[in-house]
Amino acid sequence: MLRTLALAVALLLPAIAQASCGGNFGSFVDGLRTEAMAQGRDPVVTDRFFRGVRQDNRTLRADRNQGVFRLEFVEFARRVISGARLRKGADLARSRDSIFDTVEERYGVPRGVLLAFWALETDFGAVQGDFNTRNSLVTLAYDCRRPDLFRPQVLAAVELYEQGGFDLDTTGAWAGEIGMVQMLPVDILERGVDADGDGRVTLKTSEADALHSGARFLRDIGWRAGEPWLVEVEVPATLNWAQSGLDTKRPVSDWLADGVTLRGGAAAADLPASLILPQGRGGPAFLAFHNYEILFDWNQSFVYVTTAAYFATRLSGAPVFDAGPPPATLTEAQMKTLQQKLADRGHDVGAVDGILGRNTRRAVQAEQVRLGLPADAWPTRALLDAL
Repeated sequence: MLRTLALAVALLLPAIAQASCGGNFGSFVDGLRTEAMAQGRDPVVTDRFFRGVRQDNRTLRADRNQGVFRLEFVEFARRVISGARLRKGADLARSRDSIFDTVEERYGVPRGVLLAFWALETDFGAVQGDFNTRNSLVTLAYDCRRPDLFRPQVLAAVELYEQGGFDLDTTGAWAGEIGMVQMLPVDILERGVDADGDGRVTLKTSEADALHSGARFLRDIGWRAGEPWLVEVEVPATLNWAQSGLDTKRPVSDWLADGVTLRGGAAAADLPASLILPQGRGGPAFLAFHNYEILFDWNQSFVYVTTAAYFATRLSGAPVFDAGPPPATLTEAQMKTLQQKLADRGHDVGAVDGILGRNTRRAVQAEQVRLGLPADAWPTRALLDAL
């Protein structure tokens, strides 16, 4: 009866009580409380969840300061893929063999991929974050930068709390991810797996639960069992660089016919692939497949996803990439100027933040084609001057 009454009251409240972001923080939290009850959450439990919640300025500072993604691919990869992590990954691949065998059979996700994310997200569970998850999620939902992403996460956390799968003192990453492979509440609700059979999905302490849940997430968003994700290649200097980038997909056989050669990997000749050049035509080159592209649902950073995918190939036996000569680079200020010029020409580069992300690469390549420059999507002073 209490739940039914609360639901009826919630549906009658004015829309202003459920403001999507900003405004008075207390009123905003009241809106979240109302929306949670409208979704069927127990009023007493819901009130307990939101009681004492506060804004976390440290979360906002972390959200605004993601400078690590301004690093180039080679530098970022060398920083995070250490010899110690490679050895630890190889050891875990052997010592947790039964878990990985089951995961691979059930979800089709290779152990190298899961080990790479396990390493990069939390250093194999050792560093899971010390931000209060409830406060971080509510803070990011209240902040008007990405409210549509985080408001559903708050409501999912309330549901998890009602089910006994979330504690108010739960800690994790600044963006609200929890556990060894850093999953958000919505994904825990929808894809969390109690693999160790203790009746709970405990991603912070159960390796089996974390790895099964991560694999199920990848399978559910489209991972294709038995297919590659990333294969390093060597490319001829005569290649048409405008064909590189994720917007172009060609059968592997077509790339090989153009002189591209595989380096330490294999792929079926008829499998569609894109040629990606993380640091332009003089740096490492990879054929990227469907399984690579779905990793952007895990993390939207081009550098992070490419590094994780490459790390997974290393853990699966691939050689160290051929870095090539260091390319000429733009300063952060020059990158921002370039992004603004691209935006002024009508390109969608997202935020003018100095980060060479997926949209900025696409815009750079389009302008390189227009201006008759080598269209390898790598920003240069020549391009900046020409614009």
